[in-house]
Amino acid sequence: MDRNSVIGFVLLGLLLVGYIWWNQKSSQDARIEKARQDSIANLNKPKEQQAKTVALSDSAAATGITSADSARLSSEYGPFTLAATGTEATTVLENKLVKITFTNKGGQPKQIQLLEFKSSAGEPLMLQEGSFNRQGIKVPLANNQSLNTADVYFTPGNVEKHPDGSQSISYRLPTSNPAQYIEYTYMLKNDSYLVDYTINLVGMQGILGSKNVEFQWNSQSDLQEHSMQQERLNNQIHWRDAAKDHDYFTLTNSSEKKVDRPLQWVSFKQQFFNTTLIARKDNFASADFHSKVPESANIVGQQMSSLAIPFNGSANYSFPIEVYYGPNKYKTLKSMDIELQKIIPLGSGIFAFVKYVNIWIIIPVFDFLGGLTSNYGLIILLLTIFIRLIIAPFTYQSYVSAAKMKVLKPELDELRARYKDDQQAFGMEQMKLFKSAGVNPLGGCLPALLQLPILVAMYSFFPSSIELRQESFLWANDLSTYDSIYNFGFTIPLYGDHISLFTILMTITSLILAFYNRGMADQSNPVMKYMPYVFPIMLLGIFNGMAAALTYYYFLSNVISIALQWVIQTFIINHDKIHAQIQANKSKPQTKSKWAEKLEEMQKRQAEMQKTRKK
Repeated sequence: MDRNSVIGFVLLGLLLVGYIWWNQKSSQDARIEKARQDSIANLNKPKEQQAKTVALSDSAAATGITSADSARLSSEYGPFTLAATGTEATTVLENKLVKITFTNKGGQPKQIQLLEFKSSAGEPLMLQEGSFNRQGIKVPLANNQSLNTADVYFTPGNVEKHPDGSQSISYRLPTSNPAQYIEYTYMLKNDSYLVDYTINLVGMQGILGSKNVEFQWNSQSDLQEHSMQQERLNNQIHWRDAAKDHDYFTLTNSSEKKVDRPLQWVSFKQQFFNTTLIARKDNFASADFHSKVPESANIVGQQMSSLAIPFNGSANYSFPIEVYYGPNKYKTLKSMDIELQKIIPLGSGIFAFVKYVNIWIIIPVFDFLGGLTSNYGLIILLLTIFIRLIIAPFTYQSYVSAAKMKVLKPELDELRARYKDDQQAFGMEQMKLFKSAGVNPLGGCLPALLQLPILVAMYSFFPSSIELRQESFLWANDLSTYDSIYNFGFTIPLYGDHISLFTILMTITSLILAFYNRGMADQSNPVMKYMPYVFPIMLLGIFNGMAAALTYYYFLSNVISIALQWVIQTFIINHDKIHAQIQANKSKPQTKSKWAEKLEEMQKRQAEMQKTRKK
């Protein structure tokens, strides 16, 4: 570099230093002038307001906040200005079941970890984690503004350990008046998923008034299981009102719901876990629910609830809440004696009655077998055998009826050929044949209908049973979800993106069973002839994404049906004896019931009407 270049760089450096010095001096002069103006304004304020400003100025000076920032915070946060800023600090309460990390920002739980469970990826199961999860009271401020206590800093107390093994901590939200504050206290019970959560409003009647206080609760369910589709189908908000009526909605089906009646509890349910707020003294006055399902690979759903707390305007008001952070285990939820177990889908819609089959039969037997062995593949096998023993009398009657129909088939075929152009006459002669032979044509249908509730009950029970979660059997790593043996990498319409082996076995055995019973179908009717083969194929895509425990059960049930049918028809049912009995029944004098007489009379009238139309 030459001499001119050096001189130029030095001059530029001097100019830069001079600019920085001048800018800082100007800013300092402006702050001094602003402080002078604020001091003059303070002289004109009431003494109480001056004291608030002085306290805020001292706090601001300690944290490096300028007077301008202090004025802005005072305008935005009103009496809670002192809590507007702070440093986040966390405290942990933990027992054998749950670990709760609390934060002084909002005085609320920041993370909820269930210690006995893992996610499908093998990571710690976080029931609550992330900034979307928050809870707080909406406080009205001046100028039609409001404040959520989840946004300000509380003063934490010390963790207290009690003789019964429980632990507690309190968080206090101060105001400029020491006699006015909001306090949250939490107590984690020993070896329990329950947390006692009490909201204390002290001297707040002048700020909150004497009407309902709005408690805002946002919660997000993250992907915990293998199937996002199943999780979203089970992502719901449930509630029970003061009249003990239970209701719910699924987040994928509804985005909002308003309940204008007192509620005892509100539950945000996932597939196998839930977070429930239970009002222990006074009910929530009302609730306004909003939800959304983000387009995210990791977020199942989000809910934003506004629950009305019935504040009566007293100077020292408490609203106790019990919070459940835990699994959807039927026995655990039932023990709480508030019918929280109703959030588990054991039967709904037109098949709501099957929940009683699950409650009175399936669950007690399942729990009993679970006490004998920890192998859930074996438990399902024993449960299947037990159920087949229960329905054995109906199964036997069905096979006997099938055998009788098989014996009568040649005669039915003869009648069908004789009256092929007159279905009305064929129906009358068919009924006469059944009557003379002593055969009930519905004998095989009724037993099958009686078995239907159990089949539907299993359809509800297995996908909802948390006991099966992450339990492996044979090639299935998790019986609560589908047992994929091959992933395509793409989705086949109406089938899926994988092959579930238990579903394939279930379909194959269903086809074998249909082939075994092919003689009972009406061969002249193409629908009746091929439906037993088409139906299992139609169900293949539906069950391909269902829980492996369910398709394993149906597969076992089919295998047992095939074996039983072969044994009963080969060694127990004597077709010759049945044929002889039918022939003997034909020779007996037939007495017609009034219903049979009316039925025959109706058939005759219809036959005459058809003949008249033909003429």
